[in-house]
Amino acid sequence: MSGPSAAPFAVDAHGWVPAAHRLPSPNFEARPAGAVPSLIVVHNISLPPDTFGGPGITDLFLDRLDCDAHPFYDANLRGVRVSSHFVIRRDGVLEQYVSCDERAWHAGLSNFFGRERCNDFSIGIELEGSDTTAFEAAQYRTLAALVQALVARYPVDGLAGHSDIAPGRKTDPGPHFDWARLQRDAQLADSYFPYRHPRDAQRAAP
Repeated sequence: MSGPSAAPFAVDAHGWVPAAHRLPSPNFEARPAGAVPSLIVVHNISLPPDTFGGPGITDLFLDRLDCDAHPFYDANLRGVRVSSHFVIRRDGVLEQYVSCDERAWHAGLSNFFGRERCNDFSIGIELEGSDTTAFEAAQYRTLAALVQALVARYPVDGLAGHSDIAPGRKTDPGPHFDWARLQRDAQLADSYFPYRHPRDAQRAAP
C-alpha cells in the first residue's frame, strides 16, 4: 500500500466487498422495509481487552467464542450475540462478516440526531484496537479506502463513533482515533462528520 489510502475497494451487488476476507456471521437480519445505509459507525474492539491478533473477535462474531477461556469473556460475553459488517485488523487486513445490505448487530441502543435504532440504517466498522492504544497507519489506509467505496455505493451522508450515538454507554473508537486523518484521507467534506463539525449538522429525524 502506498499514498494516503489503500488500493480502492468496491462493493458488489449483494453488499459484499470482494477484496475482503469473508467470514459470514449468523448474527444479522434484514433491514426494515425501505431502510438503506446512510450512516457509518466506527468502533474499536479487542478480545481479550488490549490484546491484538488472536481469534477472539472472529469467534465472537461467529458465535463460537469459548467463554471459559478468559475471565472477561465469562463475565461479559456469555450468551451475547453480536456482529459488525467489517473488521480492520492491525495490519490493515479487511474482514467482512455481514453484507452491507443486511442489518448487523453492532450499535445497540443508539440515536443519531433523533433517529433511533441505528443498526437499521448504518454500516458498522470495527477497528482492532482499544481506547488506550493508537491505531496503525495501515488501519487508516484501509478505513479510508473502505469509506470511499461505501460512500460511492450507498447514500451515506454521515460518519459517527459508537460513543457519539450511544453517549454514556460506549466510549469507542476512543481518544486515539484521528477523525481529521480519516476525513483527509477519505477526501470527505465537513458535512459527513456532524459530531466533529456541528455547524453542518442540520439534521432531523425523517
